[in-house]
Amino acid sequence: MAKKKKSVESSGKRKTAVARATVKPGKGRVRVNQSPIEIMQPSLSRRKAMEPLVIADAMNRLAKVDINVVTHGGGIMGQSDAIRTAIARGLVLYNGGAEGHDTELRDEYLRFDRSLLVNDPRRKEPKHQLGRGARRKKQKSYR
Repeated sequence: MAKKKKSVESSGKRKTAVARATVKPGKGRVRVNQSPIEIMQPSLSRRKAMEPLVIADAMNRLAKVDINVVTHGGGIMGQSDAIRTAIARGLVLYNGGAEGHDTELRDEYLRFDRSLLVNDPRRKEPKHQLGRGARRKKQKSYR
């Protein structure tokens, strides 16, 4: 009986950005929207998106794994936060084996930054009446 190669799907969200990652056996390639993560611009968002990869590589949990990420919605930094969450969740599930998740890798991610594994629930507050934004109001001078 042939051994079935496993593939893990995971997702991450930040504001209105959504990223879906597929982790499967391969040669160690990481692609975001069909292009290598190494050429992602700007460099700040690239470094932020690569944080879970650096931690997993230091713990020898990244060898022989291909990661494909598809992202849409939001802005550049929202997408990079969604990418890092999707990659981190995918690696924890992929390296877990039969028990479901890799507790050592998960604990290291939580120690570094909780938002690697947990979505950020904050959203933009809507604009209110009598003002130009959510909190700004027209001034009154008669008090």
